[in-house]
Amino acid sequence: MFRNVLRGLLGQGRRTYSSPGHSAASTTHAASAAGPHSVSAGRTRRGRALTVGAAALSVALVAAACGGGDSDEPAGGASGAPAGKKITLAFSAWPGWFPWQVAQEKGFFAKNGVNVELKYFDSYTDSLNALATGNVDANSQTLSDTLASVGGGAEETIVLTNDNSTGNDQIIAKPGINSIADLKGKTVAAEQGTVDHYLLLLALAKAGLTEKDVTFQPLLTDAAAAAFVAGQVDAVGVFAPFTTTALGLAGSKAIATSADFPGAIPDHLAVSKKLVTDNPQGVQGLVNTWFQTIDWIKANKTEAYEIMAKRAGVSVADYETYDKGTTIFTLDQNLEAFTPGSTDEHLDYQAKKISDFLVSTKLVDKAPSLDGLLDDTFVKAVK
Repeated sequence: MFRNVLRGLLGQGRRTYSSPGHSAASTTHAASAAGPHSVSAGRTRRGRALTVGAAALSVALVAAACGGGDSDEPAGGASGAPAGKKITLAFSAWPGWFPWQVAQEKGFFAKNGVNVELKYFDSYTDSLNALATGNVDANSQTLSDTLASVGGGAEETIVLTNDNSTGNDQIIAKPGINSIADLKGKTVAAEQGTVDHYLLLLALAKAGLTEKDVTFQPLLTDAAAAAFVAGQVDAVGVFAPFTTTALGLAGSKAIATSADFPGAIPDHLAVSKKLVTDNPQGVQGLVNTWFQTIDWIKANKTEAYEIMAKRAGVSVADYETYDKGTTIFTLDQNLEAFTPGSTDEHLDYQAKKISDFLVSTKLVDKAPSLDGLLDDTFVKAVK
């Protein structure tokens, strides 16, 4: 819902990121942390309307163009890249998406016959805007954010489930606050319109509260974590690796996590419908690369964790703690997720559930269409 082409129009974005302990300037591949966002205002009101006009799309296009990400040459450089039309694949900070960095460094894109320019975005919002406006061909993003982008007019489809968040999205509170109910009257920071804002709303609703029962402080995720540690807010909604930062406050603890809402935060590879039409072989190459990479990571955890921890800007020891909170989906789990069903494990059911929640909380005016949202063609074709 939330991280979408209009998330720029609504505020900032999910995993907007500069590595913990590193400024955007000092991070090896920092690119867009200091870059402009689509619109910095317009998020102070509740009940945001996800509507797209010509002016809105123009703003998003400017944001995507100016707030770009790091671009890596295909593995092996130009001479090692396979022939064929280049696909620009975007990703940002999240444990379930760092395997793309492994794929790049180990040459798996080329081995699967796909010519990829891998682009890392410090700002998750900018990656969403880039896909929605056609500045990249593919991006790893949440189901909720994909729904919001589609609702805003973007032509995107989900072709792969990277993972489910099973604990790495957290609401963390200072000492003395022991439950979500204790947040009533307190100040809570999160990146507005992002997945952890969504988690906060889910947790409040489960406790019989609404956002009106707290003072919501919209901050970028890294700034929210820093404000919490500095004692400026009472609780914070963050994702790994910023959970590590927030839990640095002595006595703090998670009072709600994505593990409390199974299936609520699935993460995916979303691609433009144009890419599916024009280059289905390339899409298949991306999906094949993903599963080859996951198999390699399982067999080479030490080296893989070093690569992913470096990209995350954290120690290997810290990165290892994220394992339990992100469940990487196997091929069988992908096939099951894409199968229509009536439980949270099924993407069509979860998409309808999220869509209804967005409408009920007035985060969107109208439920986005689910037609063409999910395409299981490519996971079914994996050998």
